[in-house]
Amino acid sequence: MNITTWNVNGMRAALKKGCYDWAIKHDTDVLCLQEIKAFPEQIPEDFRDLPQYHATWNSAKKGGYSGVLTYSRQKATEIRLGLGIEEFDGEGRVIRHKFNDFYLYNVYFPNGQRGQDRLDFKLNFYAALLEECNQLHAQGENIVITGDFNTAHKEIDLANPKENEKTSGFLPIERAWIDKYISSGFKDAYRELYPDKVEYTWWTYRFKARERNIGWRLDYFLVSDSLMARVKDVKILHDVYGSDHCPVTLILE
Repeated sequence: MNITTWNVNGMRAALKKGCYDWAIKHDTDVLCLQEIKAFPEQIPEDFRDLPQYHATWNSAKKGGYSGVLTYSRQKATEIRLGLGIEEFDGEGRVIRHKFNDFYLYNVYFPNGQRGQDRLDFKLNFYAALLEECNQLHAQGENIVITGDFNTAHKEIDLANPKENEKTSGFLPIERAWIDKYISSGFKDAYRELYPDKVEYTWWTYRFKARERNIGWRLDYFLVSDSLMARVKDVKILHDVYGSDHCPVTLILE
């Protein structure tokens, strides 16, 4: 099974930039989109449902903000929107699918750069999701979490770590939450396969950052320890444009 994640930074803009054309040609089994910034009725009918896919939308209550969307070839045995916590669920940040022997979470983690309140919101979100995942692991379930984590875990995961030590997205308190996930039965699939490889998944639109490859790795696949042996590859598709993020694909046996 191939699972692709992509923060498209606005579906309506992504449509104009050819993202859907790329998605159809890419022919992935599951496509997890974040930051769609749209309601289904705002998208042309021809594009609301990609051919051969089941579409699951979770838009934010606020127009033009946040939101996640999952397209899957295989019909899930279970689908749930959100975490069951209104504080988070109004922002449309989570879709959970059950496929065969694992749960797939499509997640748009909050950004903490708009002040202490939003940083606390982000950290509380990390905690709530991990609590749910711990319960599933305790029941013997397998999990894949993918999406925009809005945090670079290690110094290797961004171009200028020293300059960003006090920037949300690389604060020690944020990075510690990634450590907590990993110590709670998850593997960062990309970093397990490529411990020393330097690749990024997000670049600011300013300063020609993408052309200069001054970026951050923010888009992850965290997989249960028990699933790691089935991970054949994780590909960062940095040559695919259309957003300030690029797609990332997990190949799972």
